[in-house]
Amino acid sequence: MSAEPRIGLCTVPDKGTAMRIAAALVAEQLAACVNIIPAVQSVYRWQGAVEQAEELLLLIKTSDTVWSQLQERILALHPYELPEIISVPIQDGHSNYLNWIINNLKTP
Repeated sequence: MSAEPRIGLCTVPDKGTAMRIAAALVAEQLAACVNIIPAVQSVYRWQGAVEQAEELLLLIKTSDTVWSQLQERILALHPYELPEIISVPIQDGHSNYLNWIINNLKTP
């Protein structure tokens, strides 16, 4: 089975949290790269109330083979009770870049 590249999405409350999670994921080879997008305005329902928060968004380049480990690591580092941790398969892309993603992840 060959690894399939994915984009992981995770919102965080502040830059410190973003940097801590991004650095850990890359250092532990659970992500090849993490982009940190500032100033995402989130509107969501939480415990019956509509809430708003300014957050940062992590775009995590990873693969299906390390996804479960990546989720566990985010849960261990994230301050939210229920953090957003979702992935989207990469359907197409520059083959050299997609290979770079896979080659920079630990092997299962």
